[in-house]
Amino acid sequence: MSRTCLVTGSASGIGKATVALLAQRGHTVIGADLDDGDIRADLATAQGRAELVVRARELTGGRLDAVVSCAGVAHFDPLTIKVNHFGAVATLDGLRPLLAAGTDPRAVVVGSIDSVHPDPAIVAAALAGDEAAAVDAARAAVDRGEGHLVYSSSKAAISRWVRRAAATDDWAGAGVPLNAVAPGVVVTPLTRPLLDDPQTRALVERSVPMPLHGHARPEQIAPLIAWLASPENTVVTGQVVFADGGADAVLRGDSTW
Repeated sequence: MSRTCLVTGSASGIGKATVALLAQRGHTVIGADLDDGDIRADLATAQGRAELVVRARELTGGRLDAVVSCAGVAHFDPLTIKVNHFGAVATLDGLRPLLAAGTDPRAVVVGSIDSVHPDPAIVAAALAGDEAAAVDAARAAVDRGEGHLVYSSSKAAISRWVRRAAATDDWAGAGVPLNAVAPGVVVTPLTRPLLDDPQTRALVERSVPMPLHGHARPEQIAPLIAWLASPENTVVTGQVVFADGGADAVLRGDSTW
C-alpha cells in the first residue's frame, strides 16, 4: 500500500537515505530541506516553520500518512537548539492535523546518542517551550567553552519531548505512534569533517564507543525509521530507540532499569 510521507532534512545524510528507501518501497515522499527539496524552509525561524506546514498542506491535499523529522545541525551555536528542538517540535505539532487525516499515521524524529550528555539548563528551557531562554542558555554554554553541549542538549530535549507527548490525547489518543531514533556516529556530511581529522576522530570514538561494526552509514538507520513509520508498527510509541552499535549500553550500562 502506497503511503504519503514527509521527511525533513531530506537533502543529505539519514534524511536522504530515508527518502530513498521509502520511495524504493513505492511510497510518495515529500522532501523538505533548507536549500533543496519539494519544500524549502528554514526551521530555525517561525516563518520557515509556518511555511513548511502550509506547503505540506498544499502538496498533500491536507493528509499525510507519515512524518519523519530528520532536519538537524551540529554547530557550536544557539542555531542548533532552534533547529533540532524547536524546529522539530514545530514540524511534528504543525503536521499533526495532516496525520490525523491520514491512514495508519505515524511520526518519527531523529535524535542522537549524544542525548545522554546534555546541559540541564538548555534542556529545561527547551522543554518549557521558552525558545529565547533556551537560546540564552545555549549561548552561555558556548561562552564558557562548552559549545558541544548545545547539540547534545537539543537531542536530549527533543527525545524527552517525544516521551512526554507520545502518550497524550493528541498522539496516542488519536492513534498516532510517536517515536525517536537515536543513532550513534553516522558517516554523513555533518560528521565527515570530524572523522577526517585524526584527533577529533579519536575523541569521537572515545565519546561514542560502537562495538558492533563501528560507525554506521545512513542506509543502516533508514530501515528502522521506515518500520517505525509503517502500519506494521501498531504498539511501539514513546520510545527512544538507540541505533548506535551498542554505544548506549557501553556508556550507561543497565541504568535503563
